[in-house]
Amino acid sequence: MRQIKTDFLVIGSGVAGLATALWAAQHGEVVILSKDRADNCNTALAQGGIAAAVGQNDSPELHLADTLSAGAGSCWQDAVEVLTGEAPEIIRTLQTWGVNFDLDEKGQPALAREGAHSLPRVLHHGDNTGAEIWRALYAKLLQTKGVTLLSNTHALEIILNHGQCTGVVAQTQGENTLYTARGVVLATGGCGRIFGCTTNSNLSTGDGLALAWQAGAELTDLEFIQFHPSALDLGDNPLFLISEAVRGDGAVLINSEGKPFMPAYHPMADLAPRDVVSRAILTEQAKGQKVFLDARSLAGKFPMRFPNIYEKLKLHSIDPAADPIPVTPAAHFMMGGIRTDCFGQTNIPGLFACGETASTGVHGANRLASNSLLEGLVFGRRVAAAMARLRTVQTSDFPGLTVKEPGQIKPLAVADSRLTALQEIMWSRVGIVRNGQMLSEALRLLDDLDQQLDQTDFELKNMLLVAKLMAQAALKRQESRGSHFRSDYPAQDQAYQQKHFVPRRYSA
Repeated sequence: MRQIKTDFLVIGSGVAGLATALWAAQHGEVVILSKDRADNCNTALAQGGIAAAVGQNDSPELHLADTLSAGAGSCWQDAVEVLTGEAPEIIRTLQTWGVNFDLDEKGQPALAREGAHSLPRVLHHGDNTGAEIWRALYAKLLQTKGVTLLSNTHALEIILNHGQCTGVVAQTQGENTLYTARGVVLATGGCGRIFGCTTNSNLSTGDGLALAWQAGAELTDLEFIQFHPSALDLGDNPLFLISEAVRGDGAVLINSEGKPFMPAYHPMADLAPRDVVSRAILTEQAKGQKVFLDARSLAGKFPMRFPNIYEKLKLHSIDPAADPIPVTPAAHFMMGGIRTDCFGQTNIPGLFACGETASTGVHGANRLASNSLLEGLVFGRRVAAAMARLRTVQTSDFPGLTVKEPGQIKPLAVADSRLTALQEIMWSRVGIVRNGQMLSEALRLLDDLDQQLDQTDFELKNMLLVAKLMAQAALKRQESRGSHFRSDYPAQDQAYQQKHFVPRRYSA
């Protein structure tokens, strides 16, 4: 097996991966591994925007308060203080790097309001903000010396040397390579594909979580999965997202009878936290109602404000100026993940995590809208700073290092019946509403499914492992908090407020 040495190795090419690489390149050589095309990531699908206290009447303290409130008592306050305190500087850096945020008539960033924000603070680029930020980061990456990006490369195993992470084995078109580095960063995104309905890319298979777990890293808060209330309900998978910013601009949710229903569920109505809105929609659907987003009041500005969504609706012969838009909840974002400190350091020296795959504690039990792109940038910079303090790895640090060469992995087919079974189990039993019986059944069915897999089913094995750990965590948290709702324990329990479950070692 050939070996490639670098200073820093980044797994993932979304906002967290590119941002970490850009800042790390100031301190040494960087190799980025992307398991598909570099732009095929959830960042490119992010519509709404990026939150920061840059408005005249806003402050990091107000942003902090909204984030803590949405997190339902489970955020780590020191991490949220880092996120909200560094956000304005991150926005200035993005502008310097060429990100084109929409501007108001005074030439200042046009700020939108989204669910659970107390005032407008979301910067955007139409309804394609993630793609715009990714474009600017990638353009800067191309101008940065010492950065190599390798596409279509699967990271298969984290390598430990005397308890320290010293590299990764990865496979490119059947060929294995050992990459050694003084700092390794997992920025692999989430695991939305384990659910039958998701807005995530098909690449969101929880690979980073599984690799970290198998290496001995701690995972936490896996029971907290955010379901976005308004995915386009036309049978696609993944589902196309209808940004929360549409509701922020005045659209309302209605049922089959044309009645707005959110005021009956929460004082903030259509801008209530996402978990509240998702469960409200589920309740309406259980009554036999279909749910729609009524954006007819935005008829004059919809095509310009939301061009990406407008074009998608046109493909389905839906005119938002005249037609209500059918919507349904879908798995969207994972609040938990690989447990890290405020510099992305895991419990394994030399191994870091950043972005959705990390659990920094900033999201708690329910992510505040538009804090995800921000998290990848803020903590990407901090991960790079932490890795810069690591001593340079010498060849003598790997005396006689031998690694068992893995066999060739099989690509995961969309039509794989085992994938369909996994997604059905998770959606029906570990979804928006859960209970003990459903979760126990899920674990039993997942164990049965495990018997049908072998080591060549790399992504499916990773998804199954994450699914089991998630169901275990959901079964253990006997309360309802944020995105985690147990019908058999429907109230919050103060005894669980700052409990963060780190699952026991589990042999998949």
